[in-house]
Amino acid sequence: MAKKVGLTYDLKTDYKFKADDPEDANAEFDAPSTIDVIAKAIEANGFKVERIGNVTNLLEKIDSLKVDIVFNISEGMTGRNRESQVPVVLEMAGIPFVGADALTLGLTLDKVMAKKIFIAEKIPTPKFFEVKNTEELVNADHCKFPLIVKPRFEGSSKGLSENSRVENMDELKKQVEFIVTTYKQPALVEEFISGQEFTVAIVGNDQPEVLPIVQIKIDGRFKLNDKFYTFARITSDRLEYVCPERLAPELRKKIEDLALKTYTAVECRDFGRVDFRVDNEGNPFVLEINPLPSLSTEDVFMLVAKEIGITYEQMIGKILDSAIKRYNLN
Repeated sequence: MAKKVGLTYDLKTDYKFKADDPEDANAEFDAPSTIDVIAKAIEANGFKVERIGNVTNLLEKIDSLKVDIVFNISEGMTGRNRESQVPVVLEMAGIPFVGADALTLGLTLDKVMAKKIFIAEKIPTPKFFEVKNTEELVNADHCKFPLIVKPRFEGSSKGLSENSRVENMDELKKQVEFIVTTYKQPALVEEFISGQEFTVAIVGNDQPEVLPIVQIKIDGRFKLNDKFYTFARITSDRLEYVCPERLAPELRKKIEDLALKTYTAVECRDFGRVDFRVDNEGNPFVLEINPLPSLSTEDVFMLVAKEIGITYEQMIGKILDSAIKRYNLN
């Protein structure tokens, strides 16, 4: 009999915008079409699918849920532990699930906590500091301009715009004020790495498979210099994913090794994606790791599936199979 896979997710269309929400408040959530594609891909691997939806739906159904495993892509509702909400509920109920557990998801959504782990593991990451308000900026002289200002615990390039890169104290104060006020959380301020940008998808557990590196092209350029990934660019045709990249073998190996080290350091499971900037001297820096990356067909996993000669459905199958093996559900 076919195993049944539950599917947990958050829909953009379910999000109710509040009066003081920024325009990108629901950016991390999925379009209904993405959920349809993932559900069909799971079915194509011989499973039945039960669509559960968000954490509120899960709580309502948890006592009567008859599934063998849950494929979790839910981003959760609010706060820095929001990505951990579904995994904690599933763990408490003893239900196996695909993807990272609550601890990994909480640590990695909070960019400051993630960077502390990178530093402890000697993983290169841009120098940074955190500020809760503009008054704290009087001691901000240990990082060199240009800097980039981000919300401390957001994903999907939320809070990133052309104004995020700052070149002087006035611009820094203005952007910190914007982040703290708009996103109601501290700002992460990093040294800006001028150069190129890459992202690396990984699948698996005991011997994770580092998939082909994807290079980010913005406005037709690989040498991005001052350009970077912003929320507006994600939703435009100015940003392109390119695979295969054209890297020197030595740099490719360095990025692959660092991606794997980062994936292992935060104890990712089944799948994840590591984002890099490489400076003009060829030094890679880990910006962040996402253990809950987008599985949209427009995103990186679809592109690398083509590159390694498999279908999108087979890629979803690889991720699901990693979790099934981990739980010995074969």
